[in-house]
Amino acid sequence: MKTAIAVLILIGGPILTGAAGGIASLDAPSFYAGLTKPSWAPPPSLFGPVWSVLYLLMGIAAFAVWRQHGWSGAAGALTLFGVHLVVNGLWSWLFFHWRLGSGASADIVVLWIMVSALLIWFFRLRPAAGWLLVPYLLWVTFAAALNFAIVRANPSLFR
Repeated sequence: MKTAIAVLILIGGPILTGAAGGIASLDAPSFYAGLTKPSWAPPPSLFGPVWSVLYLLMGIAAFAVWRQHGWSGAAGALTLFGVHLVVNGLWSWLFFHWRLGSGASADIVVLWIMVSALLIWFFRLRPAAGWLLVPYLLWVTFAAALNFAIVRANPSLFR
């Protein structure tokens, strides 16, 4: 029973974060299409599959940490994991729904710091879990650069 609850929370949490971001992004395709973007911006069809894989990887990483250390043995890391999901999900609301460019930019910097800390913590607790977060950190780094470039190129579209 404990394992089922851990799976539900640790793998379901990132999936719910993605769903919440999806709700905030309902009009994202038309908004994104109208933005001035750098030449290196990926096509919109890439974001959904990439984030789906990343949410699954981060859930598996958190589950691996829990599996080895339990809730009490990894309380700090798993709490950070949960808080970071809120920061992750908030970005879509800031950028797409509320169109707050400076808020989205600040959020993604905080997210990058949190993912970096989480990756280091997971590496210490279970190295394989840390490796599972490497693609996530790389994508958030890329997403931050894209976020800054888009906000800078479209100041009239963001509050």
